[in-house]
This record gives sequence, C-alpha cells and structure tokens, in this order.
Amino acid sequence: MDRVQLLGLNGPELTDFVVNDLHESRFRAKQMREWLNRGASIDEMTNLSAALRARLNGIAVANPVSVMESYKSKIDETEKFLYALSDGNLIEGVVMRYHHGDTLCVSTQVGCRMGCAFCASTLEGRVRNLTPGEILGQVAAANRHIQREDPARRVHNIVLMGSGEPLDNYDSVVKFLRLVNDPEGFNISLRNVSLSTCGLVPKMYDFANEGLPVTLSLSLHAPNDEIRRRIMPVANAYKLEDVVAACRNYVEVTGRRVIFEYALIRDVNSDVKCADELARRLRGLQCHVNLIPLNDVKERDLNAPSRQIVDAFLKRLTQRGISATVRREMGADIEGACGQLRRKVLSQQ
Repeated sequence: MDRVQLLGLNGPELTDFVVNDLHESRFRAKQMREWLNRGASIDEMTNLSAALRARLNGIAVANPVSVMESYKSKIDETEKFLYALSDGNLIEGVVMRYHHGDTLCVSTQVGCRMGCAFCASTLEGRVRNLTPGEILGQVAAANRHIQREDPARRVHNIVLMGSGEPLDNYDSVVKFLRLVNDPEGFNISLRNVSLSTCGLVPKMYDFANEGLPVTLSLSLHAPNDEIRRRIMPVANAYKLEDVVAACRNYVEVTGRRVIFEYALIRDVNSDVKCADELARRLRGLQCHVNLIPLNDVKERDLNAPSRQIVDAFLKRLTQRGISATVRREMGADIEGACGQLRRKVLSQQ
C-alpha cells in the first residue's frame, strides 16, 4: 500500500510524478497513461526502457487490483469477479451484459460498517476504505478480462453498488468519478454511472454540489422509520423524512431523478399497506422505485416474499402514480449479490 498507484493519479499528478520523482521527460506520462487505460502492468509498458520499468516497479504499481477468480453464469452471461488487492484483502465485482453495453458493479470499501440486515457485505464490518486507484482498478481489470474473449467489449456503465457505502469513502469516490470520466482516461460518461447510498444525509447534500451528473440511488427498503430502523442501523442517525428531503434537493440541484432501491422482505416491508405508505412519501418527487426480491440472508433469517406478493406491491405503487419496476435477477447461479462470494472464500480460508 505504500507504493504509488499509477491508476489513482490524474493527469497533472502523473506528470508531476514522472518529472519530479522519476526525473523523466513529460511525454513519458502520456505513454504510461495509454498503457494504464489498457490495464497493462509496468512490465508490459514496452516503450519505456528496461531501466525505467525496473525503477517504476520499485516504487509504483500500475493497477493494485487483479482478478483472482471469475465465475460466469450459465443463465445470462453475468460474470462475477473475486479481486485480490495488493495487501491481500479481497473484494468483489460483477459485470452484467446488456444490449446497450457492459455494466460493472464496483466496490468502494473492503466490507462495510453500515450493518444493513439484508446485506452480506456488512457481516464482518468494514476492514478499510479503497483508494481511488483501487476503485478504478476494478474497471481496468474487468476490461482486460472481458476483452480476452471479445476485444470489442468494454465497460460502458458503472454502478457503485458493490461492497461498501460510497459516501462513507467520500473523497476517494469523488476522485474516482473524476478519473473514470477523464477524456484521456476511461472517458466513461458520468450519466452512465449510478451511486448507491443508504442515506448519509450530510454527504448527500455535499455530493449534490460536486457538479457530477451521477444518478443517485437511495437504499430505502422501508416506508417508515420504524421498519427502517429494524433493518438499517443508519436509520437511527437520519430520519426518513430527512433522507427523502436530501433526495429532493439532489433532484433540484442536478436535474437528475433519484432511484429508490427497495428490497422486498417477507413479513417485514412487502405488504400493500407498505406500498401505500411508500407512495404517499414519494408523491411529487422525480423518482423511480426499483423493487428487489431479497436474496435470502440465512445469517439474518430474512427471506424473499412470493412472486404474488411482489406483483401486488408493484401494482399498488403504479396505481398510486409511482414509477416502479422489479429488478431482473442476474447471476443467480454464481452468487451475484454483493458480499456472498468474498464471505464464502474467507470462511473457507
């Protein structure tokens, strides 16, 4: 972790590193950037001298993230990655194939400290934050992996919905967003990026003012504070009224609609009374509700409702004028939900 992560440097920072730390000409920074965009290692940067590559290897790493294992779904071509970090920690990612391009689910922390009852990522708590280079490194590693099979493929869309709470790692996530959007870097439009938060209200207001046209996804999962406190500890710090107000502010400042994620849990938040209450709370807000039948979490004894209950909840929301859909399950045969694979590997180790 003490070596310079080249992927985590923006243009001026990389040039400064080349000129002032390596005492090389500025054009070397452009050469390195071209290699970094391709996911190359330092040893693969063949237009750099062998001596320079040796020096670089002593003080820097191109990408601090590598694909340790991958699992491809036989159902829908979703592919799950178990990434290894330079310090031995493990994180996960999932690439999903759609007709409009590949979408990568990205992690922002090793583990998570938010404690949501329905999430496997938080069962061991947060180990540490990821650096900007480690977050961007997931994109570089995924691109390199999928392009071995098809050179025309690349990550077009990013969802910050893997392990971790992005706004709990605020500075690194904001720098990552600027790096991934850099025209001389990965050049991914921020309109193709979604950031999911459980509702850290002060950070939501800060993020609205960053000038980043990212889609904000709010992990809601309850129509009121009483239910939300049962499944989301963050609800003890921020009332639902304040969370929704921060979402309204985000819409007003950015002009972007907010996506509400709502995991349907049997006998907890999935009856039509909850749907009615949710519709009342969201009335007049430019938003969409993404209903998610729960991935069973056996450690918490939480289960998904029947399809009949899911359909009834969806129907009631739409009748009340709320835009809503049920998320299509992807990667069901490869433990696609965040945290499942990492936890399984750690328990085996």
